[in-house]
Amino acid sequence: MPLLEPDPRSLRPTGRREPSPDRVPDRLAAGTPEPLRSELIALLGADKVCWKVSDLVRYASDASPYRFVPRAVVVAEDIDDVSAVLSYAHGKGREVVFRAAGTSLNGQAQGEDILVDVRRHWAGVEVLDDGLRARVRPGTTVARANAALARHGRVLGPDPASAIACTVGGVVANNASGMTAGTTRNSYRTVSSLTFVLPSGTVVDTGDPRADEDLAHAEPRLCAALLALKGEIEADPELTARIRAKYTIKNTNGYRLDAFLDGSTPVEILRGLMVGSEGTFGFISEVVFDTLPLDRLVSTALLFFPSLPAAAAAVPLFNEAGAIAVELMDGNTLRASVSVKGVPADWAGLPKDTTALLVEFRAPAPAAQEAYERAAAQVLAGLELVAPAASVTNEFTRDPGTIAGYWKARKAFVTAVGGTRPSGTTLITEDFAVPPSSLSEACAALLELQARHGFDAAVAGHAAHGNLHFLLAFDASKPSDVDRYAAFMDEFCRLTVERFDGSLKAEHATGRNIAPFLELEWGPRATELMWRTKQAIDPDGVLAPRIVLDRDPRAHLRGLKTIPKVELVADPCIECGFCEPSCPSRDLTTTPRQRIVLRREMTRQPAGSPVESALLDSYGYDAVDTCAGDSTCALDCPVGIDTGALMKGFRHQRHSAREERIAALAARNFKAVEASARLAVAAADKIGDRLVERVTGLARKAVRPDLVPEWLPRIPGAASSRLPRTERVGAFAVYYPACVNRIFGEPDGFRGPSLPEALVAVSERAGRPVWIPEKVAGTCCATIWHSKGYAEGNVVMANRIVEAAWGWTAGGLLPLVVDASSCTLGIAHEVVPYLSDDNRELHRELTVVDSVVWAAEELLPRLTVLRTARSAVLHPTCSMRHLGDEAQLRAVAAACADEVVVPDDAGCCAFAGDRGMLHPELTESATAREAAEVRARPYEAHLSANRMCEVGLEHGTGRRYYSVILELERATRPGPAYLRRS
Repeated sequence: MPLLEPDPRSLRPTGRREPSPDRVPDRLAAGTPEPLRSELIALLGADKVCWKVSDLVRYASDASPYRFVPRAVVVAEDIDDVSAVLSYAHGKGREVVFRAAGTSLNGQAQGEDILVDVRRHWAGVEVLDDGLRARVRPGTTVARANAALARHGRVLGPDPASAIACTVGGVVANNASGMTAGTTRNSYRTVSSLTFVLPSGTVVDTGDPRADEDLAHAEPRLCAALLALKGEIEADPELTARIRAKYTIKNTNGYRLDAFLDGSTPVEILRGLMVGSEGTFGFISEVVFDTLPLDRLVSTALLFFPSLPAAAAAVPLFNEAGAIAVELMDGNTLRASVSVKGVPADWAGLPKDTTALLVEFRAPAPAAQEAYERAAAQVLAGLELVAPAASVTNEFTRDPGTIAGYWKARKAFVTAVGGTRPSGTTLITEDFAVPPSSLSEACAALLELQARHGFDAAVAGHAAHGNLHFLLAFDASKPSDVDRYAAFMDEFCRLTVERFDGSLKAEHATGRNIAPFLELEWGPRATELMWRTKQAIDPDGVLAPRIVLDRDPRAHLRGLKTIPKVELVADPCIECGFCEPSCPSRDLTTTPRQRIVLRREMTRQPAGSPVESALLDSYGYDAVDTCAGDSTCALDCPVGIDTGALMKGFRHQRHSAREERIAALAARNFKAVEASARLAVAAADKIGDRLVERVTGLARKAVRPDLVPEWLPRIPGAASSRLPRTERVGAFAVYYPACVNRIFGEPDGFRGPSLPEALVAVSERAGRPVWIPEKVAGTCCATIWHSKGYAEGNVVMANRIVEAAWGWTAGGLLPLVVDASSCTLGIAHEVVPYLSDDNRELHRELTVVDSVVWAAEELLPRLTVLRTARSAVLHPTCSMRHLGDEAQLRAVAAACADEVVVPDDAGCCAFAGDRGMLHPELTESATAREAAEVRARPYEAHLSANRMCEVGLEHGTGRRYYSVILELERATRPGPAYLRRS
């Protein structure tokens, strides 16, 4: 064991704990039981089987209110792996559930035996026919698929609100729709063909002309059974009419029985049945979509009405006018949403009955947009709108910022209610549909029902399609609360079916929590046909038992998860998974959601239990060490949880008093540390990579990998110890070269000025000279200490840099330009909580500007571009995403290159200062998909805006990255046109 390895027990949850009834039992402390573990490893290989108890726990939770602990998790790489698992399950009498993003809301991605991860290795988009179709793999997020299609002016039909996180496989398997899909743009209507694996292992490609012939040969009994069911349904006119009627409104409850009416052959029937089958009929390995036009011209309004009936009456008018989205928010929803940043504060005082509609039109061309706006104006002229708050305009707008604000307010429904629910409560997101003509009556009935059962009364939804959403929060650890939820569900389901003839699930699918009510909606005849369909396709019941179909009337109350209290920053987590796609460690160790899920399981356990000890043993590396701390999770989280901050807190918690003192000493003497680091880099450059790698490797083994960086061949040489000479008089800004740019130089082989020289030169060239203070050495943005959780050192440096900056800028009269985006973020925002009261006042007077923003807004308009690169690939850093500076980065790059490409898979590189040297595998994993895009074609320039991110990208891609400021200097430098980068 390394000398300074931290004690796992230092992260044990504190405070008094009562063991939870749904805690993982001690018998699973060793993970997957034998012989299951050994047999799966022998079948697939050790790298494809996750068997530790921490693996089982992190896969046990998803966005639903349920929690089922699998016995083993398989990370399948290809169809052969899936077929092997299915064959094994048949032979051993085991059960299999497929899971991709885990954003499902009803427990359909959870299993109690073998769980198969079909996200990690299943991403990919192939655009076909210039975008008219797209072949998409099931682990691809909807947002990623649409990014590839956007270049062709096309988009997928389904548009769920979870598009940044949910994957195409889950969208099709649940027939998820969203704000605009309705009944005409959903998966059932836009899937051209599917490739899937049946429970027997048979692979079917419905787009293959020979598919029916091959299926008849491989599965004759299945083909006969499907055709028999089709004949039986078609012979019953009353049933046929009922099936057709059920799908005139949105409906994802049960199996798509209309597939028997729409398909003429077994393969066509199966293609329809697979949509919305929730993984109970097979594994969808590939989807070919017919895409839809991406109408880019948008006109949107947020309209306020005096009551629900008044708003509901306007919905059909906007539908007839051609609106693509009409979203409803009741008064309680509007008032609750003020807790979300960006939502107008004056909504808190809206009258009780106020209701809003968000109405949007999208057009392909200006003439069509103008026609829509005229139609909308005619509708508005006949409405009695109200303006109960100063922020209300009741006008249509084309402004993208205003429109984004409207949609943020609409999506604040889950954020506001989920984030402010009582600590320890489980959140359930319900949806249902009624005929649009019953919308107002259904809203009123739902609100009354919620209030009567003691739930927060609020409703929102896709009014254009009669699809409503509501949230329920209750404590699953209290039998009385579970009974209250059960009573509500019984009455709600009867209300929806018997009073409105509605759908109990409009777009979230049956899952576990509506399965007991399936027959209530569909009746015994149709429900029995669904059971027979399942028997025909999966006669051994291998796939996803108790999902969709369950004869237990209390099945929806089984497996409800408790939500024990954890650290304050993470406690609001609703386990939705929106944070996962942007997490750099998602394919290596754990995600933000999983870090919190593991923490909650520790809290469920009695102190010192075998399960708690096993979780703590894994948590150090899997959660704390391999978190990049970039906090992009907070940007994607609907309730704003910063799991990176939580992990930094845990790093601090693991530090000994001695480590904290040493870190604080380094902060106080940083001028010497900085000079020593620069000398060490210079010495390493002369000694050679191989020897330095060997020395650091031995030191890492002896001390601790999380303390001693690994030397990487891509580490650049040392920077000059002298910064460019500048003058204070006449300066338009103070230029602060970040310590990383004072220690490390440019990439090997780079011919040209250093970054400080380049920024000084282009500023002078633009008539906006900058001044570098003489005493910048020994100062830092404090991110070094902040990211590692060294509290005292962080305080020392945070206060030092603010005091220095205030003096340099003459009390904030000049802007402070910083040449590394993470350092800009650090000085502008991250230092604030650690400042003294006096220095917090000084900080308020500072204007901190990233060098890329300085270049885009102050320099570019005053510069003449003399030469451009043919092409450039651009990496926006995660810090720029926090700062909102990505547009400026693109602008500078666009001035320097004829073609600028931002990879669709660009994300945090996870180098995170030196974390990529402490754990190189983290950066390699985080950049893998982006690297594949970058290496797929040549680029003349590879640009970013942060030195260590550039090092990380160079390590991950094998391409030489450097600052866009260097490229701007080259592009505008007077002199011969042959000036190149190397």
